[in-house]
Parts: sequence; structure tokens; C-alpha cells
Amino acid sequence: MVGNERHLKRSMGVWTGISIVIGTVIGSGIFFKQGQVLETAGSTTGALWAWIAGGVVTLAAGLTISEIGAHIPQTGGIYIYMEKLYGKFWGFLTGWTQVVVYAPAIVASISAYFAYLFANFFGLPESSVVWIGLAALVLVTAMNSLDNRIASMFQVATTSIKLIPIAVLMVFGLFFGKADALGQTVSQLSSTATGNFGMAVLATLFAYDGWATLTNLGGELKDPRRNIPRSIIWGVLIVMIAYVGVSYGVYRAMPADQIVKLGNNVTFEVAKSAFGELGGRLLSVGILVSMAGTLNGKMLAFPRMVYAMSHDGVLPKFLGTLNKAQAPVGALWTTAVLAGALMFTSKADWLSDMAVFVIWLFYTATFFGIFILRARNKKAGLEKDPEVFSVPLFPFIPLVAILGALFILVNTLISSFTMVLISFIFVGVGVPVYLYYKNKQ
Repeated sequence: MVGNERHLKRSMGVWTGISIVIGTVIGSGIFFKQGQVLETAGSTTGALWAWIAGGVVTLAAGLTISEIGAHIPQTGGIYIYMEKLYGKFWGFLTGWTQVVVYAPAIVASISAYFAYLFANFFGLPESSVVWIGLAALVLVTAMNSLDNRIASMFQVATTSIKLIPIAVLMVFGLFFGKADALGQTVSQLSSTATGNFGMAVLATLFAYDGWATLTNLGGELKDPRRNIPRSIIWGVLIVMIAYVGVSYGVYRAMPADQIVKLGNNVTFEVAKSAFGELGGRLLSVGILVSMAGTLNGKMLAFPRMVYAMSHDGVLPKFLGTLNKAQAPVGALWTTAVLAGALMFTSKADWLSDMAVFVIWLFYTATFFGIFILRARNKKAGLEKDPEVFSVPLFPFIPLVAILGALFILVNTLISSFTMVLISFIFVGVGVPVYLYYKNKQ
């Protein structure tokens, strides 16, 4: 059956929403980006401020999107927002980009990274990584093909578990660390230490990405006008506290130069110094759970946008298929197949960087949309509904979100021009696809 014969089930509460935000944002970045951000910032103080600045920009973005989502509480996320704000063409391009670039690339990279950690943990050969990734992807997709309450409960459970290693790192560094968390500078022995605060903020903003995936579930959240804003705001705040707290704990646990030297292994070394070899392995388990929860959150949210586009008649009808459990199985398995293909054909890290740049193009346009939305409501003589969320400190907070988004785009354009060019080609391919469906209709 297709989407107009069955409907998505509104069964997700605010706790599920918060768990989805936390679960889709906190993946591996919090554990593996400490050395990179510190080295780029040049000092522990600068690195902590970079994590705080990245969180502030992300929170401003979340508050801005929350008002738009509260006014447009439909399944599809920014695809629907862009269509309502700018018209069907721009809405389609937004959705198209997420369907063919953003969602498959992000899912592929998470699956591959989970597989890499899994293989290392059990001492399996590197040749097994792609098959482990595919197995994880199939299992998570199958789970999401069941009643959405099952995937929701898994999301809540994995989010709770992933906070354990985060809390351990924070507490150990805070109470047992002997280094100075503030004021340490990276030695000149590190040739790549730049002292570039702006690029350090940019690195943290990539680590904060994923919060907007909740908006894809507007049709399945209970009371979405209230629960979308609540989930995004509380979710981003918890992530921000976790990121800053873990960074502070790591900087307290060991000297700055040692953190930079260890790179991706720094959190393992902190755990080992606290609890020995067992501590490092337990942390590995925590990270595996973290990645599984992130993968589940992506597969819970991304296919809903594909479903919405099919339901609107701008993608093939089979993508709008719902099964007896009212799960969008057509969109789910298509996303899984595309992601699985990327695991064989492309480097997931490079694709995920491109995906993040592309999605921030449309984030930026959506942030501008809050001004359009308010102007329309004022012109139509609509009074402010106290039950509908409004971003505080307007227009200051939306402007912070816009400036943060432009910062990402300009810096990426300067540092990775080829990647930007390829991403525009992927977006451009959507134009003839849109014209085909428009003529067909």
C-alpha cells in the first residue's frame, strides 16, 4: 500500500524526541575530535571556547528551526519548510539533496565507522569491515521496519548508555586530573598547531551536526508544536554540556602536547589511565553503543523525508509505501541500499564532509525563512498564538544562526573548493528531475 492509504503513527513523545537529537548528534566526534580541535585552536582555553561557540551557534540554529517547525509540524523537515517558505522548486532541491547525497553518505560513514571499531574490538581482519557495516545497516533498517515504538525505545536506551562514558570522562578529569584545563598552549613541536580559533569553531560545528533530523519526524511526534522545540532545545543543550564537559575533563587528565600527539586515541588513554586496560575496552563498548544509536537515529529520521516527497508526487510511488506496522519501508530500504552502495564505492569520510556542506546551504536558507514566515503572518493579520513556540530575543538569535552558517559555507569554500564544486553538481542534477515530475503532474 502507498502512503495515502495508511498514515504514519503519532506515538513519539518528548523524551523520544530529545533522545533522537542527542543520539544523532553524539556519535564518534566527541571521543575523537579532542586532539584536532585543541591543535587547531592552539591552546586549551581557546579549544574550550571553540566548543562553547560551536554550541551557541548550534543552539541558535535549533531555536530558529524550532519556531519554523512549530508553525509547520509536518513530516519531512526542512524539505517541507523550504517548500512552504520558497516554493515547490526549492523544496524539491532540498529534499533531493538529502535523498541522494546527505542521508546515504551520513548513514554509510556511520555504518563503516561502527564496523571499523567493531572489527578492532574483536580483532577481526580489515577485509571484514564492509560486511560488518552492511550487517549493522541491515539490522537497524529491519528494526525500523517494525513498529516505530521499537526503534524509539532502542534510541532512548542507547542514548542513556552512551552518556555513561561521557560522564566517566567528565568526572575523572574534573576530580582526578592533575593538568591545568585552562591556559595550556600547544608546543611549537606540533608543526600543524595553528592557533586559528575560527577553524577550531568550524571543526566543532561539524561535530554538532545532526540536530535537525528530528524535524523529519513532525508527523509522528505527539503534539509537535510543543515537542519539536522542546526536544531540539533540550537535546542541543545536553550535547553542548557533554562536549564542553568531556573536553574539560580530557584537558585536566593530561598535558596539551600529549593530547595532540595521541590524536584519535586520547580518550582511550584517559580511560586506561583511570581504569587500566579494562577501562579502555569498556569505553570501546560505550562508543560502539553510541554509534549504533546514532545509526538508528539517522535511519529513524531520514526515510521520513523520502516518504514525504513520494507522498507529494515528486519521487517514485514505491518510496511512499507503508507496511502493516505503518513504517515507511520503501524509503527505509532505498536509503539503506544507497548507503550500502556508497560503502563499496566511495570514501565515507569525504562524502560525509560534502554532505554536511550541502545541508548547511539549505539550513542557511531556512534560517532566513523565519523572517519570511513572520512577515507573512503579520501581513495576514494572524495574532501570535501563545501555544506555538517563538524564538526568544528575535532577531538576534536567528542572526547568530545565519552568521554561523555563512561561516561554515565560506570556510568550506576556501578550504575545499573541489568538494564544493562536486556538491553543486549533485544538487544541479535535481533540476531536470524536478522538471520531469512537474511535467508528469
